Amino acid sequence: MSWLLSLFNQDSVPHTLLIVSLVVASGLVLGRVSLAGIQLGIAGVLFSGLLFGHFQLTINPEVMHFLREFGLVLFVYAIGLQVGPSFVSSFFRYGLRLNGMAAAIVILGALITVLISIFGAIPMPVAVGLFSGATTNTPSLAAAQQVLSGIAGIDSETLKMPGLGYAVAYPFGIAGIILAMLLNKRLFKVDIADEAKNFADQQQQDTHVPIWKDLRVENPNLNGLTLRQIPFFEGMNVVMTRILHNGAVDVAGQESRLAIGDTIRLVGEREPLEQLKILIGPESDIDLKQIATNLQSKRLVVTNKAAIGQTIGNLCMLYGVTISRIHRPDVEFSPSSSVHVQFGDELHVVGNQDALSSIEKALGNSLEELAHPQIMPIFIGISLGVLLGSVPMYLPGIPSAVKLGMAGGPLLVAIMLSRVGNWGTMTWHLPKSSNIILKDIGIALFLACVGLHSGDQFVETLVRGDGFYWMACAALITLLPLLIVAAVGRIVYKLNFLTLCGLLAGSMTDPPALAFANNLSPAAAVSMAYATVYPLVMILRIIAAQLIILLVN
Repeated sequence: MSWLLSLFNQDSVPHTLLIVSLVVASGLVLGRVSLAGIQLGIAGVLFSGLLFGHFQLTINPEVMHFLREFGLVLFVYAIGLQVGPSFVSSFFRYGLRLNGMAAAIVILGALITVLISIFGAIPMPVAVGLFSGATTNTPSLAAAQQVLSGIAGIDSETLKMPGLGYAVAYPFGIAGIILAMLLNKRLFKVDIADEAKNFADQQQQDTHVPIWKDLRVENPNLNGLTLRQIPFFEGMNVVMTRILHNGAVDVAGQESRLAIGDTIRLVGEREPLEQLKILIGPESDIDLKQIATNLQSKRLVVTNKAAIGQTIGNLCMLYGVTISRIHRPDVEFSPSSSVHVQFGDELHVVGNQDALSSIEKALGNSLEELAHPQIMPIFIGISLGVLLGSVPMYLPGIPSAVKLGMAGGPLLVAIMLSRVGNWGTMTWHLPKSSNIILKDIGIALFLACVGLHSGDQFVETLVRGDGFYWMACAALITLLPLLIVAAVGRIVYKLNFLTLCGLLAGSMTDPPALAFANNLSPAAAVSMAYATVYPLVMILRIIAAQLIILLVN
């Protein structure tokens, strides 16, 4: 048995791998334990690390530091790739109001943190940990710890304080968000069913998802014109996919000629289709899809590198098909002929069987290829992120240089690269399953090391120190911004309650709160609001945690 004892007690590579693996595995089990319907989730790894650290089952400090930073970089880079495609579009498409309110929650929380530190006699390293834990935002903790480690004269004991504050504040951070939702529900006497119905009605009016309509050509000015000669289809982002002419249905192309009495199928957004009814003619009682026995539609995924960058117009002309819709991670739209396809695009293609077979080979349509990530772009992106994070920036009023660090640099680079999409045959696209694995491994390594580093002081701080006082202060950081902004949103802006719940959960980047809100109603309002504010809030919380330390120090 001596070999087993040495494996746990002696510093070695097997010892390091064993301890880290046990911390992560046991933490994930702990995270699945449900208490009153609430689970710790990935944060269970932190508490498992604290337990191991308390019993002195830890690893070499230098190795721990490397694993913590490496895990952080993997996590934030994956987060950036995930939120990047929707960051700009969601910010403007769904309005500045939700993002402004979410930003207000972040700023209020940061101000309360500074006031608590100054007037509540709480050390700033602890306060910034409370800020991260009370808002259940792990990347902000990582950013704060990295900035703290770069300040001259900071000892190892001080570096443990943010992790202790985070661990003390985290449990109520989760419960506090849910409590804020329930308090608002009771205060404003909300009927969930009515809120869901109101949201559905509003969505029906504002939808931008492409739909189809079959119209009968009655405008004599269109008689004899080809599709190429009719300018308003391209200008209104409407695609004509099929045409019924002389009793036969065929794929619509640029040279398709219209005649009075023809029935055509148009795909686009609801508003322009309604306008085209005035220009073309009324809706037809013929369903072209039902009578078009020679035509089929198919969804094909672009995975062939040779197809990347080709235009929709060129593909349609080469293969005799019509591409009516493109689905990308953040949007579905009817494309114009000049739109270039990207890796991972899902195209809705209409044509006969031979044409569909031909274009399928050209596009690739390989789920295996889609699920297999390119490794080189990941490490190129991380390298660029580390370089950007190391650039010193001097801001007025701040005595030392500010750096984006290992949290901010890779995050911003990943967001920018996800917007680029492709460089030639190299793609920055990361399949969803690969992104989840990269993100979860990164955050698990980071939390395990934070727990191991702070575990020797956690129990003493909680039981004999100021742990419960810190917990009470953290509750203020959690609740006050949520209640203030929620009241403004409901009273002033008349926000739908389900949208408000998504806003609250997203402003705290908190999946358990999102899951709780989704259980209130199956309506998409919660998830849409959460996704809308999540990217901006994630960046703001990382910046806020760094500024709290730099401004006060």
